[in-house]
Amino acid sequence: MSEESRPKVLLCATMWWPLSARLAMAFLRHGWRVAGVCPSGHPLRFVEGVETNYSYRGLDSAGSLRAAIVAAEPTLIVPCDDGVVWQLHELHATNAELRPLIERSLGPEEAYPQIRSRGALLSAASQLGIRVPRTETVGSEADLAPWCVDSPAVIKLDGTWGGSGVAIVRDKEEAMSAFRKLSQPMRAGVAWKRWLINHDPLALWSWRKREAPRVTIQEYIPGRPANTMFACWEGELLGIVSVEVLTAQGPTGAATVVRLVRNEEIEHAARVLARRFKLSGFHGLDFVMDSATGAAYLIELNPRCTQLGHLRIAGQGDLAGAMSARFTSRAPAEAEDCIEGETVAFFPQTLNWNPRSTYLRHGYHDVPWEEPRLLRELLRDSWPDRRWLTRIYHHFRVPKKQAEVKF
Repeated sequence: MSEESRPKVLLCATMWWPLSARLAMAFLRHGWRVAGVCPSGHPLRFVEGVETNYSYRGLDSAGSLRAAIVAAEPTLIVPCDDGVVWQLHELHATNAELRPLIERSLGPEEAYPQIRSRGALLSAASQLGIRVPRTETVGSEADLAPWCVDSPAVIKLDGTWGGSGVAIVRDKEEAMSAFRKLSQPMRAGVAWKRWLINHDPLALWSWRKREAPRVTIQEYIPGRPANTMFACWEGELLGIVSVEVLTAQGPTGAATVVRLVRNEEIEHAARVLARRFKLSGFHGLDFVMDSATGAAYLIELNPRCTQLGHLRIAGQGDLAGAMSARFTSRAPAEAEDCIEGETVAFFPQTLNWNPRSTYLRHGYHDVPWEEPRLLRELLRDSWPDRRWLTRIYHHFRVPKKQAEVKF
């Protein structure tokens, strides 16, 4: 296959998560040309073979994303965090020439409003026969009254990710407090802090949008979290990887150790939702496995890739390969160095959160040995945390870190 005929993917990332770098490695293994758009110091910049890394600039983040898309001329855009998805929706609305590519990468415009709303998405899922917890959108404290009983609930702010904007509440007082906090518009000081200290390129864009916060409240389902990531094309499921969470970064945070599983209920939900919204690209679903019955309750959809996309599973390979087969019209090669066993400890998350974790010795530790520059970078503090202004800020205000949670 000539250089010009090889498909090209543009990976778009604003968060300092390793998943975009790992997915870049997977696409390179499958013969794709890879470009990225990300902030300075991002892990994606430490992967050998990436052709170009365009800058995600905080003063004009949407403009820099558009410029990267135009310059890269990709076959496929892959957003690696939710904020990128929201900006792609905005570019779709304002740039007619980008609409075919964005819809090819995400799915049709008609699905965007429901994908952006947790409440609307779960309502649609329920109508499709997917098991979901009771969920309602709340616009005022009065809307919380029917929920303020003895059983716990979960309050969530739309447009948030990675466990932020989520509060587990156990009584009326906690529910009211969480709602008041989450329903407040972003203040200018918070936006500038996120830009200057956290180096979040979307901070000023989010603040300038001045969107009214949209909050949902959800029935709390006691049980173990489970996640799935799937590749799809125009509503057809191409491949899926599902896991149950063994340990996580706090009660609502990202998984650090998972167990690979096959679950018919989870796979059915992914297949039905992909077909209903005619999804394309990569998407993730979060579930809770009811501790009493083992039933899978869908709690939200992540309209982007997750940290499962690069995992090489015996007998099926990885999800980048499943997507590659759609574009190259040939089945992916049999995966080498597949995961041994069922337990996966993510690198460097498990090491950072619990260096003494038994899963580092007895599970599959997902270390990118073939990329020594990336490996060394991931062992360091994230690039924002190494900046002098951030270090001064944290010298006077120690960041809160939740303890690892075992399920």
